Amino acid sequence: MVLHTRTTPAERRRAFREALASGRLLRMPGAVNPYSARLIQDAGFDAVYLSGAVLAADLGLPDIGLTTSAEVAARAQQTARVTDLPVLVDADTGFGEPLNAARTVQLFEDAGLAGLHLEDQVNPKRCGHLDGKTLAPREEMVRRVRAAADARRDPDFLLMARTDARSVEGLGAAIDRAKAYVDAGADAVFPEALADEAEFEAFRKAVDVPLLANMTEFGKSPLLSTRTLEELGYNIALYPVTLFRLAMGAVEDGLRVLAAEGTQEPLLDRMQTRSRLYEVLGYEGYAAFDSAVHDFTLPPDA
Repeated sequence: MVLHTRTTPAERRRAFREALASGRLLRMPGAVNPYSARLIQDAGFDAVYLSGAVLAADLGLPDIGLTTSAEVAARAQQTARVTDLPVLVDADTGFGEPLNAARTVQLFEDAGLAGLHLEDQVNPKRCGHLDGKTLAPREEMVRRVRAAADARRDPDFLLMARTDARSVEGLGAAIDRAKAYVDAGADAVFPEALADEAEFEAFRKAVDVPLLANMTEFGKSPLLSTRTLEELGYNIALYPVTLFRLAMGAVEDGLRVLAAEGTQEPLLDRMQTRSRLYEVLGYEGYAAFDSAVHDFTLPPDA
């Protein structure tokens, strides 16, 4: 079928769990929109990410907790519909109190996602690589994680806890928080804004669940290669805003050329062609399906 994925959400969740348990590094770019999720799949990556920062920027908003759970769930559902890769979503702080975090889990399960991550900032949150973050008390985040874990209906739905404690309380506190979140029901941990390779190594040695390495550009962490992350024992290499930054950089360049030249002719060799667009969208499959629906004759009466 061309109208939806070939796999079910349950199958994608199980596949995500199995891939995390395999010990290999999963490469996870952040999608700009559903179409780019299809491109991520076609390029041979392992999973798709939905960044809260990208969704907020796409709406013309800063990443300070202004988006709602309904907005994120809607984009998540649109994205999960078009890719057979597992999709992990940024759920910020859970969009409220522990009960809100519980509801968020079920909204995102219904959207077809493979998992989400919750962070231990207070609301309104800040981008993880900005200064001035305020952490929720550890006990409050533990309640948030426990509520989210208790709300799951599909045990394969991955619950990841993100800690922003490194840049506020130090590496040791971040590790202690991560262990508490695992005890509360988190299946994996996202240590945000680690300062160097030694800190990535220390976190891996201390925390015995799958770990995500955030390879965001222009942030506090070094951009480690997949080979280095594999050697360190990490499970996910995340590129949350890479495609958005590439796309918006190309848009700005294109606008400058169009304004200066009065024509898009010099830009043609930078564009995705019409034929490639149609190939990605599966136009031929839609046409064949439509023909099969409309071009038929009823059998004669028996």
